[in-house]
Amino acid sequence: MCGIAGIVSSDPAVRARLPRMLEAIAHRGPDDEGMETLDEAAIGQKRLSILDLTGGHQPMFDESGEIAIVFNGEIYSYPRLRVELERRGRRLRTRSDTEAILHLYALYGDDCVKHLEGMFAFAIWDRPKHRLLLARDHMGQKPLFWSHANGAFTFASEVKGVLAAGLKPAETNLEALYHYISLRYIPDDLTLFSGVVKLPAAHRLIFERGQVRVERYWSFSCVDKVAGSEGAILDDLDRRLQATVKDHMLADVPVGAFLSGGNDSSLITAMAARQTDGPIATFSIGVREAGFNELPYARMVAQRYRTDHHEEIATADLLHLVPKMIWHLDEPSDPFAVGCYLVSRLAARHVKVVLSGDGGDELFAGYDRFSGNRLADALTVLPASLRRGVVRQAIDALPESFAYKGLSQKLRWLNEMSLVSHGDRYAQSMSFLRFTEEAKARLFTPDVRARLAGTDSRQKILAYFDSPNARELVDKMLYTDLMTRMPDHLLPIVDRMAMAHGLEVRPPLLEHAMVEHAMRIPTHLKLRGTTLKYALRKLGARYLDAALVTRRKQGFGFPLAFWMRNELSGFLRAVVAESRFVSEGIFEREYMSELVDQHLAGKRDHNFRLWVLLNLEIWHRLYIEGMPMAEVSEWIERHGPPAALAKSA
Repeated sequence: MCGIAGIVSSDPAVRARLPRMLEAIAHRGPDDEGMETLDEAAIGQKRLSILDLTGGHQPMFDESGEIAIVFNGEIYSYPRLRVELERRGRRLRTRSDTEAILHLYALYGDDCVKHLEGMFAFAIWDRPKHRLLLARDHMGQKPLFWSHANGAFTFASEVKGVLAAGLKPAETNLEALYHYISLRYIPDDLTLFSGVVKLPAAHRLIFERGQVRVERYWSFSCVDKVAGSEGAILDDLDRRLQATVKDHMLADVPVGAFLSGGNDSSLITAMAARQTDGPIATFSIGVREAGFNELPYARMVAQRYRTDHHEEIATADLLHLVPKMIWHLDEPSDPFAVGCYLVSRLAARHVKVVLSGDGGDELFAGYDRFSGNRLADALTVLPASLRRGVVRQAIDALPESFAYKGLSQKLRWLNEMSLVSHGDRYAQSMSFLRFTEEAKARLFTPDVRARLAGTDSRQKILAYFDSPNARELVDKMLYTDLMTRMPDHLLPIVDRMAMAHGLEVRPPLLEHAMVEHAMRIPTHLKLRGTTLKYALRKLGARYLDAALVTRRKQGFGFPLAFWMRNELSGFLRAVVAESRFVSEGIFEREYMSELVDQHLAGKRDHNFRLWVLLNLEIWHRLYIEGMPMAEVSEWIERHGPPAALAKSA
């Protein structure tokens, strides 16, 4: 696990900027560093040593010394690959999976990526051809960004690494901003920075003779389903997942596990614990508020499998961690990121590698919106005019509970979703708790709306929902999530929050072969009536206590809505009063004030929208203005709660 960076330029002075790019991502690899200049290319790596601790130094060269690679990730199929490569007469000098990629490149060229099972982002400089190959893994577990500006091509594991080359100033990408505040993620190849491009998941990039070519190398389908009885399908899933977990434990250092108390991480922990001789280390984060706390369920698993368990409690002063999270993310943080940051910090004190349960909800239909889609259909027995009028007014009259999945919030969602259908419903469901197209018409100034005329965030959802790769409704929703939120939201957060602490996270459920198989499981074994994640619950029952398997999905969250009405209220006022997005003519202050006033008065729960706005303000100060971290922290300190947690970070 590492951070990689590089520059291709005919100017030696530009290539000499590589050290500052690597320094910007040094947190990703504290164990080793390497740099090489090869004609017009300079490539380098910051390494976190997991496999072949002494023989995996990078950049690594092939036997000729003419082809070099820098690599970030883990190839879980490496033991099998090594046997196959040696059978074909290839001589491997190290025990590093990095070297295996070089041999695959010699055999298959750009198609080497099609022979890899694992998570990866790598760059290969082919010196004889003066050609650069970049590649990112199938599901997007490892990140890669690039820019082609001022006669130079730069790439890095994080945006800040690209910006550190100093070839382009940091400027807000308004199109990316427009989509982000609706979707909760930045879609496609966009970033929040103009001129910095994301290499999408399952894509490779070739830079040759000054030209860039980007192409997809892998896709999957939900159409063809596996046959057999429920028991046989579950037995097969059990065997496959056990084997995948075993592969993911490949390391020369101890491997632990995140344990949220939910079904997915608990199942992965149980399978991992059964495959280790001693106790596996497990890590959990909770809160004092009982309605949000899953620690009792995590302890249930830890006790059953006698893990070496560690846990922490998070409080409202975590606001002081937000600037650190944003700096590592290169974009606004997310409530989900808070938990990832804290549990990664906890785990990094004990291990270098952890397994996670990421992917269970997206593969097996674990979100409320999957069953909610059917409930919304039930409401259509009422005339649409009644739902737009009397029903909407009645729901608005209900008091807000500001609790996790409060009644008024759920009823409002169901009613509004009943007014649309098919792809439009799913697209609208993604932005309902944030900024819909109608809300953005009030938030953005007329000038920005004119510049973005015709931009519609819903199309980023419909492009996948309407794909021929999925036919059934449940599959369409799952496929859309796996092609959008997974590579552009969940996985980037997990990667950045873990790498902030030099920690590697491995999600067995998201190995691409596992994804291919899971998407062939019939949908009636995923959503059974209104029972979410049916197949994974049935599988979990083989390993976990019934109380954990059958309980309602809770999620890894924090009581932000409560905190914003109390400890964080002063800071929300400051965000509106001192908004950089208002002063730059991007947002309307009046609408921002309205959201804060309604939330603080208890009229409407806007915590998701307000979290977006306060994070954007911190992001702008850090990245667009270049304000020092200490100065941003001081601004928060003036208006926010005491920084007890931040001081121990």
